[in-house]
Amino acid sequence: MNKKQIKGRVKAVKGRIREATGKLIGNKAMQRKGLVEKSVAEKKVLYEDLKADFRKLA
Repeated sequence: MNKKQIKGRVKAVKGRIREATGKLIGNKAMQRKGLVEKSVAEKKVLYEDLKADFRKLA
C-alpha cells in the first residue's frame, strides 16, 4: 500500500465521520459534504489500487 492509498482511505474515513455527524445533529449540509468527501476518496483509492495491480502485472 502506498502513501496515496493510505491518504485516500483516511479521507474516506473522515467523510464517513462527517456524514455520520451531520446525520446525528441533523445538519444536511454537513451530511452531504461527508458523503461527497467519502465518495471521492473511495474512487481515488480504487484508482490507486488498480494502478498497483497493473504494475504487478507488468
